[in-house]
Order: sequence, then structure tokens, then C-alpha cells
Amino acid sequence: MKTHVKALVVGGGAVGTSIAYHLARAGWKDVMLLERDELTSGSTWHAAGLLPYFNMSYATTHIHDYSIKYYKTLEEETGLNPGFSVVGNLRMAQTQDRMDEYMLYASTAETCGVPYEWMTPAQIKDRWPLVRTDDLKGAIYHPTDGYINPADVTQAMAKGARQHGAVIERKWQVDGYHWTGDHWDVTVTKMIEKGGNLIPSDEQMVIHAEHVVTATGNHSQRTAQLLGIKIPAIPVEHQYIVTEPDPALVEYRKTMPEHPVLRDADAKWYVREERGGWILGPYEYGAPARFEYAVPDSFRADLFPLDLERIEEEYMSMIHRIPSSETAGLKDDYNGPICYTPDGNPLLGPAPGLRNMWLAEGFSFGITAAGGTGYYLAQLMVNGEAEIDMASLDPKRYGSWMTTEYAMRKNEECYSHVYILHHPDEEREACRPLKTAPAYDRQKALGAQFGQVNGWERPNYYGPIDAPDSFDHDARSFRRGGWWQYAHDEAKAIREGVGLIDASAFTKHMVSGPGATAFLDHFTCNKLPRVGRINLTYALTSAGTTRTEYTIVRIAEDEYYLISAGAWQAYDSDFLRKAAQDHMAAGGEYVTVSDVTGMWGVFAIAGPKSRDVMGKLIRDADPGTALSNKRFPWLSMRQIELGMCPVKAVRVAYTGELGWELHHPMEMQTYLWDQLLEAGEEHGLKLVGARAQNWLRQEKSYRAFGTELGRDATPLEAGLDRFVDLEKDFAGKSKMLETGMRSKCVTLLIEGPDDADPWGREVLYDGDTRVGRLTSGGYSVHFGKSIGMGYVTPDRAQPGTKLMVKMFDKLWSAEVVEDSPYDPRNATIRIDG
Repeated sequence: MKTHVKALVVGGGAVGTSIAYHLARAGWKDVMLLERDELTSGSTWHAAGLLPYFNMSYATTHIHDYSIKYYKTLEEETGLNPGFSVVGNLRMAQTQDRMDEYMLYASTAETCGVPYEWMTPAQIKDRWPLVRTDDLKGAIYHPTDGYINPADVTQAMAKGARQHGAVIERKWQVDGYHWTGDHWDVTVTKMIEKGGNLIPSDEQMVIHAEHVVTATGNHSQRTAQLLGIKIPAIPVEHQYIVTEPDPALVEYRKTMPEHPVLRDADAKWYVREERGGWILGPYEYGAPARFEYAVPDSFRADLFPLDLERIEEEYMSMIHRIPSSETAGLKDDYNGPICYTPDGNPLLGPAPGLRNMWLAEGFSFGITAAGGTGYYLAQLMVNGEAEIDMASLDPKRYGSWMTTEYAMRKNEECYSHVYILHHPDEEREACRPLKTAPAYDRQKALGAQFGQVNGWERPNYYGPIDAPDSFDHDARSFRRGGWWQYAHDEAKAIREGVGLIDASAFTKHMVSGPGATAFLDHFTCNKLPRVGRINLTYALTSAGTTRTEYTIVRIAEDEYYLISAGAWQAYDSDFLRKAAQDHMAAGGEYVTVSDVTGMWGVFAIAGPKSRDVMGKLIRDADPGTALSNKRFPWLSMRQIELGMCPVKAVRVAYTGELGWELHHPMEMQTYLWDQLLEAGEEHGLKLVGARAQNWLRQEKSYRAFGTELGRDATPLEAGLDRFVDLEKDFAGKSKMLETGMRSKCVTLLIEGPDDADPWGREVLYDGDTRVGRLTSGGYSVHFGKSIGMGYVTPDRAQPGTKLMVKMFDKLWSAEVVEDSPYDPRNATIRIDG
């Protein structure tokens, strides 16, 4: 067996074999895959093999799309038939709300070129008469997908990997990882059969690997322990049953083709044909997480005891939907582990804190995702970046605060939520509240309805003070939900008066030391600010695209306070630390990076009356001028005192109004909160949540990381030229310039439906030509209509360009407008007083 390899892939399921295949096909020599048992012996062997396109994530849709297309090429390349039955996928809806979900999904699918068709109940019944349709609203049909044999597709990819030069070794278990500084020493042990069990032998060796990819599936907790990191991928039980032949189905198939995979999302199941009978796969409530610490040594290609009572409701609903199935007895049943993550998306990308260690864990739809996972991860490893933004799948989207209990409970919730209505304004309840800032109880008492950002509770909007616990759940919709008017009034208050926003979830770092200035100057693309000033800037990827957005506050000559998106704390911290280490390794002076997120709370006060409110609290020798433009200009920071609270006040406002961010010691937050509310009472201060803030920032064309800003567009494509200093050298500059302008970020005002706004997932058209997509959406209180931001082809980015946006299966007029359509000269932000 080889002892020196370029890349070692650990895990021989569908995901691992795809990664080995695509790395070898991309040209990497010396790729080796290790499997502790036999290929497919994890969850792959008992997977149902479905290939559903349906996914609300732009990145995951691309991954699924690649898989479905790629699997159709495998037989020609390898000579092995992967068992792909292209029967289509019919996703049925019992309610209009479900149809609204499908229409939002369909618009997202169009941005990726995924084909689909709409079907009425009558059309369904005419084509598949065994299906009951009298209580359906309709369905969305994907004609190009279906199901595949998991073992066969894995073996086909394994053969393809070998044809491209990869080596696959079975019965070798990884027992240790050690990073030497330039490669991994991986200790492996030969596994042997004994009494039906797989046990370690005395044969052990060390493999030297430049890169390691873990695709260990159900064994991800053991992988986490070996690496000394946290991986919130824990399996959940999934049952499915196979019936005896259904006589009505057997008769139907004598003259008709196979049914598509049937999904009744409102009944929480999928059904497909199997040898004249049916396979029912439910996603019921109450399925438990398993193997939270490790897979028992005795558990191989095994199953759990059945709990058929848990899926009785789903079984009866299958009989309701396919009445003939009632006569078919049960033939087989399965209850096996399928790995989940708290949000249902896999953990795909660089491992936190480690070099050249890549994770491909937590695949709840592993067969669907395997092909695309290998393709895009290979791009990330070989080229430095993938052609799509992979940040939404990055393992570092979960921080070190994550615990085993949290992952278990959230993964169980995610399993039971597979078929619930996925409202874009959905906030899931499990494990909450967990991370709360001190003002949480005060905010809740005043009607705050919270969302979760990186575990932090953050007000989305303020509803009725006496609202029942179910208020936010009942307020959700694919259209303008019950929360919409509250957000509207909050946004209007900031435009006309004054509002207070809790932004404590912001990620915050201190970067200091003799090398801090040189490091940050090369790390980011804008000029560094002078002491006491701030700059908005961007750190780029090796491909010249946007890796992270920072507001940099210069505290002293070699001391900087960096503010970035709250959802990306571990992601940004890992990036900063590794970049600083690289700077010092290249001979740069010493740099210290400290994550201070939990030390500083943040209140954002904004609106024409914000200076009046702060003026009542500020303690200064000349309080009348302390907040004036002369002493406190726009884009500056001052250390001020509000009552007894010391505050790093930053004169900037994400809402586009006169305002400040008030960074304060977290332990003084409740004091400052009370002071601000008391001072603001006579000025009509209104509490404002994140949804209104999101609408307001779009009126100013402020890009947001994770929507407009990401690793698939450069700062120039994002329209951020004024924040890029081409006179200096910075990381990613040459690649950014080489990339050119593939697309352009624009703001659009939209003449949409009276009861809905875009969510930022919709496709854009010019006539019959698909020309782009929205990345953000909402409502503009200033213009009295829907607003959105997104990317279009460069030739359609000029203000005045007329386009159409797809919403609810209709095209609505949209017009590209000048950046910052509200107050383009920033007069309100700069106003003196």
C-alpha cells in the first residue's frame, strides 16, 4: 500500500468515492481512498437512492444538478450501470401555501437552469390514475430526475476513480492524525473479520498525505475526536418500508411506464415503485439521534430495531393517497442511520483550525449530493475556490460553542422538518434560547420576536407585547406574513424619527501588534483608516472573489477593531488567524488576533432624531458639540460616555440614516438599554428588528455578506469599486483583475404583487432570456413598492434597464436603478447638528 500520497480520502461511501474520482480526474496524482470495511457499508447500502432536485439553497441546487447529470455519464465512462431510473419526481401539494413554496423553489431552480413542469390534480389523475387527487391543489414535476441504485453508483464512481489513477484500499481504519507542518501523518490499522465483527489487527502503518478529506458518514464523531474539533454531524434513525406487490400497480404496469417518485410533502413521505410494490419513506416526528459519541465497533452494515408505530400516521396517509396500496402486505422494512446537521446542509470545506484538512460530513441526502460534492470540493482543493460560493456549506458556519446535546436535538428537529413548509421567514424552535445578550429578557417583554444568528437570539421584529408563544410561527408566510406590518412600521420609524436595533451578534475581532498594520494592509483591499476613523473593506479569496467584509476601526497605530457579519464568527476568526500566521511565517512582524465578540454588545441607533436621543445621555465637557460633524464626523469612532456606560461609538448606519453603532461592554448592556429607552421616550424611539433593517439597507444598496457578497463574485463585480484601492498590493488583487466583469450587482425597484415581496431567491428575465437572479429582496417604505438586489449580465446593469422578476410563477416588472436610490448623496447620514 502507498505510504506517500497527495490526497487521502477517508470513507468509502458514495461521497468519498466521488471525491476520490473528481480529485483524480482533476489531475492530482497519488490519490488514495481508505475504507474501514467494504465500499458502501455505511449509510450508502441502505439508502433509498432518491435524487430530488428540490432544495432552496443556490449552492446545493448546483450540487444536486451536477450529480443528476454526472450519474447519467458513468456507464459510458466505466462500463458499469449505476442503475439510474429516470422516472421523474412528482411533488404534490395539498394546500395553496405548499404551492407557494413550490413556486418560490421553482424560481430558485430556474436560476440554476433546472427543468420543471406544473401539473393540475386532473392532469395527475389522468396520467397516474392510482393516485388520489381530489384533495390536491397541484404539483411540481421534475422529468429529469428519479432514483438510482446506491451501491451500483458508488462502485461505478470507484471504478472511474481507479481509471483516473486513484487507489482504493479496503479494511483499513484511521486511528490517528498528526500535522507535521507541511503534511499529515495518518496512522492506519488493518481491520480483520472475527466472529462476524470487524476488529483491529496488529498490522499498523503511517501514511504521509499532503491533504486529507474525511467522508466518514456515521463515524463523524470519531473523526471529530481524532482531529480535536467539533463536527455537528450526528445520525438520526430513518425508517422505510417495502410492500408486497400491489395487484393494481402490477396491472397498470402492463401497459404504462413506471410512476415517478411521489412526494406528498404535507403527509411527510416519499413513495416509489419497487418490484410491483411500493417503498414508503416517511420523515416523521420523534425519530431519535444515534451514535452521538461513536458508532459501536459491532455495528457494521446493520440496522436498528423497527418502530412501526412511529410511522403509522404516514403509512395510513400513503393508503389515502394510493388506495390500492392497502391490499399490499409488508415485505421488508429498514431502520438505519442517516447523518444530519442542524440545518440539513452538509459540512463541506476546510476544517476549522487545521491546514489541508477537508471535511465532507453530515450528508442527509448523500446519494443526491455525492456527485456534485466531489466536483465542487475538487475545484476548491485544486484551484483554491469553486465556481459557486460554498460558504453556506462551510463547516465553520458552526462555532466551538456547539455541544453534542445541541447537535442531537437540532438534527432530530431537522429530520422532522424535511417535509414541513420551509417558509423563508422560518425560525426553528429547538434548543432556544441558548445564547442571549443581557437585554434579551427586556426585549422579549417588549414584544421582540427573535431569530437565531450563530446561536445568538436577535430580534427580527417587535410584535404585540401580549402575543402568544405561537405568534411568530403563525405569522410566517411565503407572502406578506403577519409580521410584515410590524417591520413596515419599524422601517418607517427610522426613516422619519428614531429607532434602536440590537446588533450584538456582530462578529468582533481585535488585531494588534507591531505587524498589524502591514498585515491588514495586504489582507484587505481598501486603504486602512487613520486613527479614530473607520473604513469598509474586503478580504479576498485566492481567486480574487469576496471572502469576507470588514468594517475596520483603527483604535491606535497598531491596534484595530474589526466588525463583520454575526452569522460568520468562526468562519471569519479561522480565516483571520490563519492569514496572520501566514503573514508571520513569511517574515512579517508579530500580529495578535483576538475574538472579542462576546465581550462587546452593540446597539445601533438611527434616524433623524438619533442625535437628540444620544444628546440627552452623553457626558462631555461640551455636550452640545460632542455629536456634531466637527467633533464626531461621519465614518469616525469616538470613545464617549453615555451616562455611566463607556462606549466605542462608531458613526455609521447600516440603515442609511443619521446614526451610530454603540459598542459597549456586554456587562453594562441592560443599563445602557434602559438609559436609551428612557431618553428616547419623548422622541418616539421605536424598537426595530433585523427585517426592517434588511429592507432599509437595500434602499441604500448596501451589500450584505452571504447574499450579494460571496466567493463567486469579485468586489468589482459587486459594484464596490470605491472600496478597492488599486494603487496598493493586496491578496487576491491580480486574480480579481484577471477575472473581469462576468456579472454586475444592481438594485431593482419591483412592481410586484400586492400581497408579496421577493425573498432574494428569484430569477430575473429580459424577455425570454434568463439574465440573472436576486440575492436579496423586501419592501421599500420610501418608494412604496418591492425592492431587491441581485446580479445581472453586465450589459443589463445600466440604470433604467427594464427586466422581469419571477414570483409565484408570474413575471413582474422590475427596473434597475442607481445605487443608493434613497438619498444617493448621503445627505441624511452626514447632516450636522
